Amino acid sequence: MSEQIKMPQLGESVTEGTITKWLVEPGDKVNKYDPIADVTTDKVNAEVPSAFSGIIKELVAQEDETVQVGELICYIETNETPAASRQRGTEPAKSTAPSEEPAQEGAMKNRYSPVVMRLAQENNIDLSTVEGSGRSGRITRKDIELIIQEGTAEQQEEEQAAGYPAYKKKPPEKIEVLSEDKEIPLSQMRKAIAGNMVKSKEEIPHAWTMVEADVSNIVTYRDRIKEQFKENEGFSLTFLPFFMKAIVETLKEFPEVNSVWGGDKIIHKKDINISIAVAAEDSLYVPVIKNADEKSIKGLGKEVRSLAKKARLGQLSEEEMKGGTFTINNTGSFGSVQSMPIVNHPQAAILSIESIIKKPVVVQDDMVAIRSMVNLCLSLDHRILDGLICGRFLARIKEKLEGFNAEKDHIY
Repeated sequence: MSEQIKMPQLGESVTEGTITKWLVEPGDKVNKYDPIADVTTDKVNAEVPSAFSGIIKELVAQEDETVQVGELICYIETNETPAASRQRGTEPAKSTAPSEEPAQEGAMKNRYSPVVMRLAQENNIDLSTVEGSGRSGRITRKDIELIIQEGTAEQQEEEQAAGYPAYKKKPPEKIEVLSEDKEIPLSQMRKAIAGNMVKSKEEIPHAWTMVEADVSNIVTYRDRIKEQFKENEGFSLTFLPFFMKAIVETLKEFPEVNSVWGGDKIIHKKDINISIAVAAEDSLYVPVIKNADEKSIKGLGKEVRSLAKKARLGQLSEEEMKGGTFTINNTGSFGSVQSMPIVNHPQAAILSIESIIKKPVVVQDDMVAIRSMVNLCLSLDHRILDGLICGRFLARIKEKLEGFNAEKDHIY
């Protein structure tokens, strides 16, 4: 009998995935859980496993096609009988009888993906009046988005005619391409990154603040022990885990900052799961260190090293990419001294740690000394946070960093 294989949900809040490569062809025999396709989402690259053992019958989705979670991607012929399928709670996916085809097409047309249902409800669209462009007339996300765009344009024209100012988005400016210019097609990952950044900037009212901290004590301590640490532990001790430790301790004191936007509510997260931005070639990954407040400086350093290596090798799992509650961006690793990071939706804030720079600083009794200084740049969602709470949050991190004491602040 023939069974359907559908696009699985490959991460928290993931609604669609792009099939970058089929790993099978019609006629190939596969076992249950064998990978059949490579898929890219806005959070992770992953393999789609087969839900059945059998022979691939038809590939419905094409390579580079974006498919909604729960939508059909291929058919597989299995050895199961219809009775066995019903016993498991499933029905045959596709009838071969010609007389049943119209019924099947009608069922496909009236079967809506979760994202189509959500968009229709949010924008008061009657799905029974929509002509779908998908397989068997099925309504796709693009169909609904087109209706929304047309409706927005009509509303703006009416408002302009009534004397209100128009706020239409300008179409993309056409860029002249000269013969010596080189055009680089967008990868699926780069498209996903671009989409996420636009969504964050359009939905989140960003605000930004910064403090400067004296980390001379940390620099001195790390320089003193780094060679012995590498010999004992097998990896280098960077400055990042020192900063992370101070940040996660402060997040416990300021639960408002360890929050996410819930649409009609703000959710204070119990766990402190730190997202860290990791660059790999032309892609940006944001893996997550779970329960970061329970780890030592050494433990945080080990986690960062492991996740960064997996990101560069393309080996991050779905579980390692979800559940983040606050993001840390180590822009200082490439020499930046000041930045305005974009909040990682739906989190409340993101903190960039800039380069440690030696500079003359006025210290006690108006003396001038050369100190190791660093800028901490915080971007925040102004729906969730305000300047007062964030100012206190950064001041507490600064206090912890400047008060680092090698005798009491152990790395183990």
